[in-house]
Amino acid sequence: MSSLPAILIVEDESTLAKNMCRYLENAGFEVQATDTGKEAIEKLESYKPDIVLLDYRLPDTNGLELLDQIRVVDSRIRVIMITGEGNTQLAVQAMKTGAYDYLAKPVILKELKILLTKIAGQERLVGALDYFHQKQAGESGLDKMLGSSKVIVDLKQQIRQLIEAEQNLVEGVPASVLITGETGSGKDLVARAFHFDGTRRLGPFIELNCSAIPAHLLEAELFGYERGAFTDARERKIGLVEAADGGTLFLDEIGDMDITLQTKLLKLLEDRTVRRLGGLRDKQVNVRIVAATNCDLDELIKEGKFRLDLFYRLRVVQVNIPPLRDRDMDIFLLAEYMLNQHAQRYRKEKIQISDTARARLLGYAWPGNVRELRNMMEQVVLMSNTALLEPHHLPLSQQSTSSVAVNSAQSVSTENSDALNIGDMEQRMVTEALERTEGNVTRAAELLGLSRDTLRYRIEKYRINVVSRSST
Repeated sequence: MSSLPAILIVEDESTLAKNMCRYLENAGFEVQATDTGKEAIEKLESYKPDIVLLDYRLPDTNGLELLDQIRVVDSRIRVIMITGEGNTQLAVQAMKTGAYDYLAKPVILKELKILLTKIAGQERLVGALDYFHQKQAGESGLDKMLGSSKVIVDLKQQIRQLIEAEQNLVEGVPASVLITGETGSGKDLVARAFHFDGTRRLGPFIELNCSAIPAHLLEAELFGYERGAFTDARERKIGLVEAADGGTLFLDEIGDMDITLQTKLLKLLEDRTVRRLGGLRDKQVNVRIVAATNCDLDELIKEGKFRLDLFYRLRVVQVNIPPLRDRDMDIFLLAEYMLNQHAQRYRKEKIQISDTARARLLGYAWPGNVRELRNMMEQVVLMSNTALLEPHHLPLSQQSTSSVAVNSAQSVSTENSDALNIGDMEQRMVTEALERTEGNVTRAAELLGLSRDTLRYRIEKYRINVVSRSST
């Protein structure tokens, strides 16, 4: 079957109908024809056309009446009205009734083909966008935020509460959200959770990285432009703000946005209107803004690089994403998930993580956060032919060790300075910290610069007997 749309021709002039059928079939379209309104309605059920070419004058009805009936049966069908030469008023009435377009007799077959091909392209684009939206939804949401550490549980609860509160919104656009966190910590995943678990899940989710596009092009990308607005503007372009109408616009790396463009974004947030470059009129838009940054916006405001009023507009709700080094045992959960994911992608055997590799993962500072972990696990799958992940398989940066390793190296006593085993050094430091704090795990963790859960893991790993003489 042809990938082009199915056409139903409703035309009582047999010669014209036959010529259109022959021409469109040769062009690859699937075509059927009928000469009455009654039979046309029957074919809507049996043939299920995508497009109807509808003559106004029919033996048993007129085109406008039949157009109404077609829209009742299936409003998605595109109807092109065929009118007598010079009947402009009828054409206008047909468009108001719901016709997609109209053609005047005598029908020029080449123009008909161009029009049908244009419709086919639009339908494929809509289908592709629907598929992409469904794919986005399947890969997004709170359930895709893996982790059971306290900081992640608290984060998910905060997002869930905000989404539930938005369910009761009577009118207007949900509050703007500012997501902060280090590079690679998963700010985009949080933005998607707000959209795909929220009230706007059926609308578009449009993402733009403000640091990826030069400032002079970013304005046109965001707000669109009219033909002739500048030298290369050969045709009108809808901006991403308009494309996100009814949904969410996610502006990543908002701290890198040019200060002059921030003024336009502020107007959008205040008035909910947008004006294309070269345009004369403002257009009302219903778009929710979610922004993210790894910059210190307070510092940028002091330096005059970020508008204070825009900061307040964006930060109606603020969510901070914890770095991976503060997520304790989540590192293992994520590493195992990513290893399995990449092993399936590359059709390799499942890889387990050894205890020593776990200790190395936990002792690493993860400057690139979850993104660095994901890339590292993919490299392990690609480069290693092993069923057990060992420390030497991990391409860890020597400059990014955790505070435990650093403190351990600094605190090795002179009599043990020749013992360079990291595991032994860690064990001695954990033991010494517990002795200094009289078995108080919380205080020992603070002394070592670790979270309580991470210290608990090391205590269990080295089978250290904790004798507490104070509350832990």
